[in-house]
Amino acid sequence: MDNNIADLRKEYTKNGLSENEVSDAPLPQFKIWFDDALNAGVPEPNAMHLSTVSEDGRPSNRVVLLKELDDEGFVFYTNYHGRKGRDLAINPFASLTFFWVDLERQVRIEGKVSKVTDLESDQYFSVRPRGSQIGAWVSHQSEIIPSREILEQKQAEYELQFANKEVPRPMHWGGYRLIPDWIEFWQGRPSRLHDRIRYELRNEKWVVRRLAP
Repeated sequence: MDNNIADLRKEYTKNGLSENEVSDAPLPQFKIWFDDALNAGVPEPNAMHLSTVSEDGRPSNRVVLLKELDDEGFVFYTNYHGRKGRDLAINPFASLTFFWVDLERQVRIEGKVSKVTDLESDQYFSVRPRGSQIGAWVSHQSEIIPSREILEQKQAEYELQFANKEVPRPMHWGGYRLIPDWIEFWQGRPSRLHDRIRYELRNEKWVVRRLAP
């Protein structure tokens, strides 16, 4: 590895962020920034880092895709039996991070996570590509497998099983909704004097504060 990693840096100069200009609540502000990312052509703007914590306090992080943003919070879908699902069954709190490098923006979100309704999971599963539907049956997420050929064999078996019929949602697969109680909007600025605006839910009201970079 090259020794000049410490020299890698970028000066952020594109935008500013003022607490006097943001929305009174964080979800409308997030929607504004998300639309900005869409309009700017940011690749996969709904990609977000999901962090969970295991029973023994060990954190784990991975990238998942935001599939819905409603008045309650942020919705994503996954296998309930994978590591993230096991973590959330024990500790139902998590954090999300969006990083839109083209806009020099980051959003950090914390809150409680719960499963969406079966109806919501069924509705989303029904519009997934058929290959992804079958993949939800094939993969026992996070389990050790001896080879990729095992997956391909199971895929062929399920394709035969569901031939000429709709693929039902497996009960081990569905959605989660993170309901935020803390959201920070970060805008890169020159000289590392970044803008950070935090929303924190206190007594059912959002309190907006500027943080030091």
